[in-house]
Amino acid sequence: MSTLLKIDVSPRGDHSISRKLSNHFATEWQSNHVGGKIVTRDLATTKIPYRRSALIAGAFSAPDTRTDEHKGALKISDELIAELLAADEVVISTPMYNFNVPAVLKAWIDHIVRLNKTFSFGPEGLKVLAAGKKVTIIIASGSEYTSGSPMESYNIEGPYFRVILGFNRHN
Repeated sequence: MSTLLKIDVSPRGDHSISRKLSNHFATEWQSNHVGGKIVTRDLATTKIPYRRSALIAGAFSAPDTRTDEHKGALKISDELIAELLAADEVVISTPMYNFNVPAVLKAWIDHIVRLNKTFSFGPEGLKVLAAGKKVTIIIASGSEYTSGSPMESYNIEGPYFRVILGFNRHN
């Protein structure tokens, strides 16, 4: 059975264009994956803390040396990573804020891009541990930022996704 992880970011609820597009995507996905499961993570309602020292210290500590503070800080990160690793496919729907990703989406990314959980470094360099997933990004913006458009150079969000989600192409 296939699993789609659907990440919604916009706080605008039913007024959100990116959510409407991701709902359409999920409906189409479901019709092509009969019996498939859709797991929705709404970042507008999930309390995702920004990185802080306990999270960083816990992530870089051996599991048997982690304090209760480390474990508490890692709890949401572990949950978000488990959702990602369990999914076969991911769709992220997001608005563009100030030419880039909303802060809550950046916080989600900071939790899922974690050493020895979703990537590692070895003698051959970077190794992605969460590879092999198809990721679709839906970006809603107030202007056109596509290649060749007058606003193209202001689009930081698209290139950011290509870097952060595409670094497994270097394996």
